[in-house]
Order: sequence, then structure tokens, then C-alpha cells
Amino acid sequence: MNRFCYSALLYLLLPLLVLYLAIRGIKSVDYRGRWGERFGLTSLRQSDLLIHCVSMGETLAAVPLIKAIQKVFPQLTITVTTTSPTGSAEVIKAFGDSVQHCYLPFDISICVRRFLKQVAPKSCIIMETELWPNLVHQASKSGVKLMLANARLSEKSARKYRKQTTLTLPMLHSLDRIAAQSELAAARFIDLGVKPENISVCGSLKFDITISADNIEQAKALRREWQKIDCPIWVAGSVHPGEFEAILNAHRQVLADKPDTLLIMVPRHPEQFNAAASKISDAGLNLARRSLNESVQSNTQVLLGDTMGELLTFYGAADQAFVGGTLIDNGGHNPLEPAALGLPVFVGPQHWDFAEIAGLLESAGALKVIASGSELACELIGKFNDSSAYEAASEAGLKVVTANRGALKQQFELAKQLIDSQEGRKIH
Repeated sequence: MNRFCYSALLYLLLPLLVLYLAIRGIKSVDYRGRWGERFGLTSLRQSDLLIHCVSMGETLAAVPLIKAIQKVFPQLTITVTTTSPTGSAEVIKAFGDSVQHCYLPFDISICVRRFLKQVAPKSCIIMETELWPNLVHQASKSGVKLMLANARLSEKSARKYRKQTTLTLPMLHSLDRIAAQSELAAARFIDLGVKPENISVCGSLKFDITISADNIEQAKALRREWQKIDCPIWVAGSVHPGEFEAILNAHRQVLADKPDTLLIMVPRHPEQFNAAASKISDAGLNLARRSLNESVQSNTQVLLGDTMGELLTFYGAADQAFVGGTLIDNGGHNPLEPAALGLPVFVGPQHWDFAEIAGLLESAGALKVIASGSELACELIGKFNDSSAYEAASEAGLKVVTANRGALKQQFELAKQLIDSQEGRKIH
């Protein structure tokens, strides 16, 4: 499939895109507004730099990079786009009115052209592998310098790219700079035809995670509020439908060994909150919902984290963590936040989006890959009962995070070169 066929297909699918938004809007109030932005129909100001951050995880990784750019280029006007309400909330929280923010339009040619004509950026930074053929083509055609930051490319994604070379190769060749997370990712890009001189291996921005003393104290204060302060606590973070049952089965097994254990279960998306609550109740477990400010009592067995932006706090208040999206065909979520807080981490086998990071943590002994809820329960119980094994895993995670810091500085230098090349000057 070439870009022309791809674009024609998107026009044909336009009614389904509207239906998709309508269905998401039924499930979540966050999808009921701002539809104009999805189709490039909102009036926007011109900006020097466009940064696309996708969803919450990519946005959190991009925040330090954007702040570094703002510090060195205070005169630069910036537009930051996302595709999800959770990513949007993080942009607003981190930057307020200091950047222009909107959703990135669907990759329909007319929508993308109108969006780029309004914003008229000189440079564009795209986070990770959120590459859209029409966006890249139209931006490159308009003379916009393009950088793929914090770039990851799993073998699964690389295989998909190889099957559609007439669509993907022109897109990859349009990128002026790629900041790869690993040597393996860089090799896959080169294998797809990207020039080696356009790629720099910088590591992952996610390793440059900063957890402030205030964040840690907030987590400790939350645990002190609970009548579970001295009890075992574990978090199942960013979990999806298809994983709820396995998590709850694991917790029942943990409770059989340690009856006072608390599970903090945090679904990935807001529209899953009520479904998760029903699953917990159906499992016969005593439930408290964070959104209702229900207190954690001595008999509470599950706290449902049905709020936004508190996952880091929940990790900080817990002893061990399972990271979701890995027991289903999803690709997983970032395991570094719990590791950076000294928690032993567990993931399922479907963690390809974070394969390199998980591999580093696993090799060090900080992370364990489990295949089922029963295996997860055994590992949790083992760490709760063996303080030496627990401390070894905890220290290993902290060491991996510390040893791999530095990606922010390298990726900022590449971004600075990109901006300088368009600004026609150097800032010293």
C-alpha cells in the first residue's frame, strides 16, 4: 500500500472514525468534546515548534525535554499535541498556558494540511514511534525539520513496517534525526533503510525520571492514612480488561498466605473504572474506591485507583508492583516508575513496547516476567516472605535507573541542533 491508497482508505473510513469517537464518548466523558481538533477544524496560532506526545506515558517522558527547550529557547512558541485525554491532562498540568495544546488531527490529508497550515511550525519533534504517513509527508513537503525522539522499534513493529515498505520507507526517509533508545532499535531502523548518519543512540528519556521528595512524602502520607500501614501492599498498575481476573485471582492467593494484604488496582483508562469495580465486587473482595474518598480500613482488601494522575503516588505507597498491558496482546507500559521507587516489578510476557527496559531490569534482578496470575501470586508471596530477596530486587532496580540516566541531555542536544538549523543561528 502506498500513501495515496492509504489516504483514500482513510477517507472511506471517515464515518467509522466518527462512530469510534461516539462510542468512546459513551464510555468516557473525556471523549465527548473537542471533536473539531480531531479533524483539524479548530483555530490555532502559529508556532515555531510542534511536539507530538501521543498519550500519558509519552507525555510524561517528553515533559523534561520540553522544559529544557523552553529554558534555552524562551522566545520559542511551542504547540504540543496528544491523541488521548490522559495525555492532554498531563500537558495542561505541566505547562498550562506556556504552550499551545490540542489533539493531533486524524491522519486524513485535508485535516493534516489544514492543521499544519495554521500552526506552520519550523521544526517538529515526534515522540517514540507515533509516525503518521500524511503528517510526516505534509510536514516534510512544507520544509519542516523532523526529529523522532526517544525512538523505540520492537521487532513486531519492524515486521509490520517491512510488509508496507511503499508506505513506511518514504516516511522514515523524511526524518532528519532519530534519537534511538537502544542499539537494537537503531539497527532495526537502519535495516529498514534509514541512513546511519541520521540516527543517534541516546537511551530512553524514561530513565531520566525524577521523583521529587514531595512525591515520596505524599505517598508515605497516604499510606499513613490507611489502617494498612504495616501490612503488605502491592499495586497492579495500568491494567486492562482481560487482566482483571488474573490480578484478582493472584490477590486471593496472596490473601490466603497473608490475609491483611492490600491490592491497589489501577485500570489504564477511565472508561474501565466501573467495570473493574464490578469485577472486584463479583470476586467477593472488600472494595474501597479512591474516587469516592472511601477510606482504607483494616478489612479493606482492594483499593480501586479510579482517579487520574495518582499512579506514581500509589507506587510510592506500595511494596511491590505488577505493570499491566502485559498479560494481553497490548505491549505493556513503563516499568521504570516502580523500579525507580525501589519496588520489585512484575510484568507479563506481552511487554514488547518496553522490551529493552524490561530486559535491563530483568538481567539485574529487579524485574520478573510471569505468565499467569498464579505465578504472579507465588512471586509476590516469595518477596513478602523473604526480606533478603526483596531488598536485592529493590536495590537492583534503583541501580539500573541510576546507571542509565543521561538520555535527556543527549536528546536535548539533537533537538537543539534541529531548532538551530531552522532558526538560522546558534545559541551558546
